[in-house]
Amino acid sequence: MGQYGTRGDTVVHESRPINAESGLAALTEVLTPTDAFYVRGHGEVPEVDPGAWRLRIHGAVERELELSLSPLREVFAEREVTATLQCAGNRRAGLMAVRGIPGVAPWGPGATGTATWSGIAFADVLALAKPLPAVEHIGFVGADIFTEARPAQRFGGAVPLAKAVRPEVILAWAMNGVPFAPVHGAPVRVVVPGYIGARSVSAAGNLTARSEPRTATRFHHPAPGRTASGSRSDGSRCGTSAYRSSR
Repeated sequence: MGQYGTRGDTVVHESRPINAESGLAALTEVLTPTDAFYVRGHGEVPEVDPGAWRLRIHGAVERELELSLSPLREVFAEREVTATLQCAGNRRAGLMAVRGIPGVAPWGPGATGTATWSGIAFADVLALAKPLPAVEHIGFVGADIFTEARPAQRFGGAVPLAKAVRPEVILAWAMNGVPFAPVHGAPVRVVVPGYIGARSVSAAGNLTARSEPRTATRFHHPAPGRTASGSRSDGSRCGTSAYRSSR
């Protein structure tokens, strides 16, 4: 058993923050086992108390919301989405064999995995807040601190409103039928199939309706190998691909 309960064949590229890919044996299964699922971290794994956690929706809405986990699970219909996540750096080691890329993780083919994510449709919760007509984007902010930012701040991202309200986009609290461990985004993470996985923000608690994209995310997703401060970085987070959903 490895760090954060990962399987022994997990390939760890970095321990702080944790960046590890699945062993190849795990990728032969239809659903990647949770303890073998790859991890792309940007800071220390946050330990969030589920009882104290709140989902706050604010910004350009008629009704600002602050909800605990209990009403989310009791009021809204639960659904499942099976989606494949893939790190943007997957198979980077092959590129590095041709030309060196200093300061980045040499991800092999295991920075990908498929899980069934359980939660509620983000559109259902957003409808309760009633976005104003000018809203075009939804910003997500998680609990993990991105230390490469200047100043350091919580990791976040944004998606167009038209994507956020699609049925496959959910606020998830479990993967493969088991509640999230902190390393995978407990207590609730956003899952945005079809978009780069940086939009599937872990431990998300602060959601903002806005007319423009969240400009503070620029330093989170610089050109590969560069941070906003000019230092070398791993660039993008993980990406998402095929998915299916069900009530």
